[in-house]
Amino acid sequence: MSGGGERTRRVLDEARGVRAMVWIIAIMLFLTVLGAALGLATRNAASGLESQLAGRATVQIVTGDPARRQAEADRVLGALRRLDDVRAATPVDRGELAALLRPWLGDAGADPDLPVPTMIDLELADGEPAALARVRAAVTKIAPAARVDTHEAWMTPVADFLDLIVLIAAVLVILLAGATAAVVVLAARAGLEAHRQTIEIMHMLGSTDVQVARLFQRRIARDAAIGAVIGGVAALAMLLLISAQAAGLGSELLGQATLGPLGWATLALLPVAFVLLAALAARLAITRTLERVL
Repeated sequence: MSGGGERTRRVLDEARGVRAMVWIIAIMLFLTVLGAALGLATRNAASGLESQLAGRATVQIVTGDPARRQAEADRVLGALRRLDDVRAATPVDRGELAALLRPWLGDAGADPDLPVPTMIDLELADGEPAALARVRAAVTKIAPAARVDTHEAWMTPVADFLDLIVLIAAVLVILLAGATAAVVVLAARAGLEAHRQTIEIMHMLGSTDVQVARLFQRRIARDAAIGAVIGGVAALAMLLLISAQAAGLGSELLGQATLGPLGWATLALLPVAFVLLAALAARLAITRTLERVL
């Protein structure tokens, strides 16, 4: 093995394209790990959001007269709690509504004369459309002007945006993998061209295309492994920094954007996948070039 390594270095050390590939693969892997982490974390955040919103709804009693609005809210609340389709019905405190309105209305949001709708938070036992239709029918029977809105309907644009981010991240990973394979092919061909005369002499001495290809593939795989380690460590450090910064924001949605054990395992496999990709691309490029040219 040591003799093979020495021969590899003697043949390939002057191939600048191969040596530059170390840093190119490091950069490519760094970007790939970040892109994959973005997609995985966003997918986890979207899944957490969907699970939280599934089967959740809000009833809004919008009657203008405060006394009538409160009376309707009390009757609606009692009717909802008797329905089998409703797991829990909780009136939303007016103080919480005032806090939500404060950025737009200021302290006027707490004014008792302000016609703020009375709201009831629902947790449905079944998220099926038929169950929601029965809840709506029970509510409108008591308060015809009342509205029943599902939380999923409110957050559909956010969920669609998160799905778009996941798609972009997946496309980015695929493009970077393809670009890495192309770089390896170019580096392998540059190495062949730089040592064309040496390879011809090796052929005259009895070396086969497979032996020459194995020589180049071994060095390219080694350089790819070095680049993968550099890029992987840099990406890991960046992810840990981003994770610490996100945790300090206290955002519920960002708090769900975690990788989890499966995500970290997937990221850990990316450097190995890049080395295998580089070795395979190098072997295919070299054998085809040798068959066609030399």
